[in-house]
Amino acid sequence: MKRALVVLLLLVVTETGLRAQVTTFILVRHGEKVADGSKDPELSEPGKTRALALSHLLKEQKIDAIYSTSYKRTQATIAPLAMSKALTVLPYDAMKGEAIDQIAAKYPGGTIVICGHSNTTPWTANYLLGKEQFKDFDDGDYDNVLIIDVIEKGKAKVTWLTY
Repeated sequence: MKRALVVLLLLVVTETGLRAQVTTFILVRHGEKVADGSKDPELSEPGKTRALALSHLLKEQKIDAIYSTSYKRTQATIAPLAMSKALTVLPYDAMKGEAIDQIAAKYPGGTIVICGHSNTTPWTANYLLGKEQFKDFDDGDYDNVLIIDVIEKGKAKVTWLTY
């Protein structure tokens, strides 16, 4: 009898939609940058090509919000995707857990793209996963896409793609 009651309760919970919501974070690093020695360089031609490739990669994906650091290279990397989705690129404070928590709370069950850097992208992934799984990316490494499905911080699954 107890077993039947548990099964019935599980069916009711499932049918009423009380399952945990999964929020998806798509984390990318900016494209290749011009080596001009400045702190805030533009994208190089390969970087611009990569930005278009990212937009193409995610063209069928429903996206609820796009965030980026304030640097030219991150803004330019994410601009084609934002334009194709008619979304405004929103700023965020990189490497601050409370900022990531606020983004997750604002879009529960949604999909959020965050464009960052060789250190901020792995940091954000590690924060969401609740463990240090990723090291900083090499300076010449621009092709990673980390898709993290989060039920809650520390309870997440990651898919690591390159493009």
